[in-house]
Amino acid sequence: MAAFLRVLALALLAVLAGSGVGGQKKKEMVLSEKVNQLMEWASKRSVIRLNGDKFRRLIKAPPRNYSVIVMFTALQPHRQCVVCKQADEEYQILANSWRYSSAFTNRIFFAMVDFDEGSDVFQMLNMNSAPTFINFPPKGKPKKGDTYELQVRGFAAEQLARWVADRTDVNIRVIRPPNYAGPLMLGLLLAVIGGLVYLRRSNMDFLYNKTGWAFAALCFVLAMTSGQMWNHIRGPPYAHKNPHSGQVSYIHGSSQAQFVAETHIVLLFNAGVTLGMVLLHEAATSDLEVVKRKIMCMAGIGLVVLFFSWLLSIFRSKYHGYPYSFLMS
Repeated sequence: MAAFLRVLALALLAVLAGSGVGGQKKKEMVLSEKVNQLMEWASKRSVIRLNGDKFRRLIKAPPRNYSVIVMFTALQPHRQCVVCKQADEEYQILANSWRYSSAFTNRIFFAMVDFDEGSDVFQMLNMNSAPTFINFPPKGKPKKGDTYELQVRGFAAEQLARWVADRTDVNIRVIRPPNYAGPLMLGLLLAVIGGLVYLRRSNMDFLYNKTGWAFAALCFVLAMTSGQMWNHIRGPPYAHKNPHSGQVSYIHGSSQAQFVAETHIVLLFNAGVTLGMVLLHEAATSDLEVVKRKIMCMAGIGLVVLFFSWLLSIFRSKYHGYPYSFLMS
């Protein structure tokens, strides 16, 4: 009887060991099929388009030994998501830079889920805005840092590449297609300036025009103080549109970021305050009639009060808890 029990125990152990090996082999086969499928799609298109079924099978379901960067977006024309299209262009540049680099491997893939093709995925992840970038790591669920801070860092391909390197240890050298618009515009500007100087070569007094230089300097200062350089470095979206409510935000709600439209608004308000100050100065120093000087003075005060109040209201909307206001809350 004891011998029979020993034989039975050995047989049971052998069956369990065999099932374990078989399960491991099946797991490896499933993983190999998923990787081969992704590699095949990546060879045709740098950004793999996923619907709900593909997302659940290739990303949510184990096993997985690769990272997937997924852009959740809404690119259909009826969604009217301008930011989605702009972000998609940068995302394509990043994905192409990785796909055609010599370091390309199956460690990381770039994918996309469009709201009209995978609305169930948006519901599964409780997502109510687009575009959104999420890194799905090889093991476990995405952590807080695996969701890209789009409104803080912008959607420039270089910023996305830094985030990808931070989350996956995969460094991608962004290679942009050649853009000749900048050099052509610079060449055209230099040609126009050279032509004007040539035509006025007999009278160069305009180069000593203080008003002209002051206006050019003022335009430069207004552009810089409104945040244009920040836009150039970070590449933020022009505005943000909620794909569900359709509401468009032109002013970012955080003090750590801004929209391109916001800088244009701030530039306009700063220009209004500046114009008001110029009118006040002219009213106090010019030799015009008293009536005209009074009109200039009232107009200057009105411009300064109005546009400064608007600037302060924007400041309050970004720095929550700021206690002071002027005319507008």
